Amino acid sequence: MRAARLIKMVLLLQSRPTMTAAELARELEVSERTVTRDAQALSEAGVPVYAERGRAGGYRLVGGYRTRLTGLARGEAEALFLSGVPGALREMGLEDAASAARLKVSAALLPSLRDASRTAAQRFHLDAPNWFREPETPELLPAVADAVWDDRRVAARYRRGTDEVVRELEPYGLVLKAGVWYVCARVAGAAGDGPFRVYRIDRFTAVDAGEERFTRDDGFDLPSFWAERAEQFARSILRAEVVVRLSERGVRALPYAVDALAAREALAAAGAPDAEGRLTVTLPVESEEVAHTQLRALGPEVEVLAPAALRVRFARDARRLAGLYGD
Repeated sequence: MRAARLIKMVLLLQSRPTMTAAELARELEVSERTVTRDAQALSEAGVPVYAERGRAGGYRLVGGYRTRLTGLARGEAEALFLSGVPGALREMGLEDAASAARLKVSAALLPSLRDASRTAAQRFHLDAPNWFREPETPELLPAVADAVWDDRRVAARYRRGTDEVVRELEPYGLVLKAGVWYVCARVAGAAGDGPFRVYRIDRFTAVDAGEERFTRDDGFDLPSFWAERAEQFARSILRAEVVVRLSERGVRALPYAVDALAAREALAAAGAPDAEGRLTVTLPVESEEVAHTQLRALGPEVEVLAPAALRVRFARDARRLAGLYGD
């Protein structure tokens, strides 16, 4: 533990001209007294750490000293490619590996480039969760992430409706979608290696990762697989249809009120507007209940023509609104 801390201290000093004891203590998560002892230990070991006293003092490396301990470990290199998503790194338990990787890269750069990580962080930030929703990190996410990185099979117990099911899975990849974590995996031992499936990690109740590793299918492409499954899922839940008549403003607003892809396809398949400029559209929806909630956002810019039961709902809403605003 101390050896790792001493290496980190050298890398910190190598990446910055001078650091105070307080700054080093904060980065290393130790006391300033421990920083003093560590600096003395490094000096005794031949690392030229020099302490400058005074108001502008601090610790620095003398004579352009550079350590060769900058080789990235595999886990650090993998984490570095995700360093633009700090929240995701933290939730997967990779924050320390990413921090070490960034330090090593910074230490290996020319002095004129050492502010690259800071300037990049000031210009790009990814905030994945939706608005008005408090993100929740699944308790078992780090265990699943470890298995994904190591290609290890897991025995997973997860909720499916009111039941719990146990499966032995080969976890291929993780996806963070709108603040929700998913794992793309294959059921181990299934005929023909089995199809790839998607599981919500917050529905796992237990994950046991053993030492047995699986051989990855080199043909599996995570982004392509996810894009295909996401489109299939979006289409699969649109099991009903409604017929609506839209004003010009309603046509423009429709993709923001319902599934955007379904709205665009429905609008493209519609005929010409009527004499009043209103467009009749047959729209796939999840259910009558969901359509009622979504289409209410369009207000008077939409008229429901079918099914009759949904039209009755909107007529009832209109009478209630007239009663509230009739005066």
